[in-house]
Amino acid sequence: MSFLSGFIAIIGPPNVGKSTLLNHILGLKVSIVSPKPQTTRNRIVGIYHGDGFQMVFMDTPGIHTTKTPLHKSMVGSALATIQEVDVLLFLIDAQKPDDPHISQVIQKIESKPCILAINKIDKAPREELLPIIDKYAQMHRFDALVPVSALTGDGVEDLLNEIKSRLRPGPPFFPEDMQTDQTESFLVSEIIREKIYLNVKQELPYCSAVTVEEMEEGKKDLLTITANIHVESDSQKGILIGKGGRMIKSIGASARKEIEKIFGMQVYLDLRVRVEKNWSKDTRALKRLGY
Repeated sequence: MSFLSGFIAIIGPPNVGKSTLLNHILGLKVSIVSPKPQTTRNRIVGIYHGDGFQMVFMDTPGIHTTKTPLHKSMVGSALATIQEVDVLLFLIDAQKPDDPHISQVIQKIESKPCILAINKIDKAPREELLPIIDKYAQMHRFDALVPVSALTGDGVEDLLNEIKSRLRPGPPFFPEDMQTDQTESFLVSEIIREKIYLNVKQELPYCSAVTVEEMEEGKKDLLTITANIHVESDSQKGILIGKGGRMIKSIGASARKEIEKIFGMQVYLDLRVRVEKNWSKDTRALKRLGY
């Protein structure tokens, strides 16, 4: 069999650009992005199709030390993915080569192909890259060390070639026209959650979750979406709604614009804020909300 395929986990500490890299590789936004760490909560699958090969990427939550049930679930998802894939793509930030979470990730790497991608080289001085490469070459026997910029695409082609050389003969796991396994409702909920991260300056984004209650396409190409934003206290609800409803309107407007681009039709987005006390610490609530 001449066709090559394999599963690749994108792993690393929080906020190193894992989701940005996946979106750049696919040329499509399948994973939400924000400047805040720990934005990704679920494992996101992105499928990259090439001539004679297929790469199935899995974007994972950042691996970090945590005690909360929500973050334990996130880290647990990332660690489970490491065991399931064929190739590991370990991403670090060139601006933070001494991130204490890096050694924690290295300890979890199993005896399978692992490529180290040093990201954000567009922001780090070039003369600092060689010392970083030398340092990590001594820390672990990586199969390859590739400097990249997920933002500009610099080095990404080299990275893909390194991954391709480690794929094995096998069938395509997904059809050619499929780039993610996300459901439409999950994609919508993630877009809304991203806009919360981008609009709310306080810690509230970490205490919020989004579920889509209904998606219905009606006449005249109008998609009606009803979604719930779950928070943990009345004070958080007040912040999220904002004075005169300005905050929730801003979140809804920016989410609606992006959803309309994706679905190619007009969207009516009904956002409702619900208080579910301490949901991030309740294992039953976590499962109900998709974690």
